[in-house]
Amino acid sequence: MKVEKVETPDTGAILRVDHLSKEFQLNGTGQHVLEDIHFTVQRGELICIVGKSGCGKTTLLKIIGGFLTPTSGCVLLNGNPVKKPGTDRCFVFQEDALFPWLTVEENIAFGLRKPSNGNSRHQREVERFLSLVGLTDFRKYLPREISGGMKQRVALARVLILKPRVLLMDEPFGALDAHTREEMRDLLLSLWDQLEQTILFVTHDVSEAVLLADRILVMDKAPGRIRREIRVPLARPRKNYEGQVPRFTRELSESLREKSEDD
Repeated sequence: MKVEKVETPDTGAILRVDHLSKEFQLNGTGQHVLEDIHFTVQRGELICIVGKSGCGKTTLLKIIGGFLTPTSGCVLLNGNPVKKPGTDRCFVFQEDALFPWLTVEENIAFGLRKPSNGNSRHQREVERFLSLVGLTDFRKYLPREISGGMKQRVALARVLILKPRVLLMDEPFGALDAHTREEMRDLLLSLWDQLEQTILFVTHDVSEAVLLADRILVMDKAPGRIRREIRVPLARPRKNYEGQVPRFTRELSESLREKSEDD
């Protein structure tokens, strides 16, 4: 299969990944992990990134987050080069990474700076996000006292309260059971709609990608590169599209099984 060039228009773009490559040194030998990754993200888009294990999806997110430096190319956020981590790009991982000694409320409030005129605005924001993720009644609970799904709700609220320009999500629901995973997908779409958040979401679950994404970027491996872009022009919620969702899911699954001519 011929590698398709992905050239998304820059109009209204908040994020630009510009011909990015990454090489790691392993025992004195260069390991080419990413090659010529190029795409743009429009403000308010929800983009899923899929690909086989080892294709560099997490490495790509870490570069966008500023935790790794590319070997060549760059990442631009609102036209400015990304050189280090910042609260304008927040991560949600598969592991919730909550502080076990802090309550639900304290975990959500952790990253906020108290305003100079006191903490009333601070507290209103915490109350708002407790309500948004459905945890008002669990505010005084410690992480060990709540379920895995609730922990991920706290993790989401903790980063969204910082109002990041881009939310980076790396398999955030992968460890959850099927029912809780569905609930979390519904919650994420609700938050995305209410907060008009821009999201990059890595997943191995093709049906999850189809249910969530405006666009899906399909990655090859060895080295990692974007082979194909699939747009999903279905209104949400997509559970009502009995024929269309399975069609897109099959198309995406077939795309992941295919190999490019360069492999």
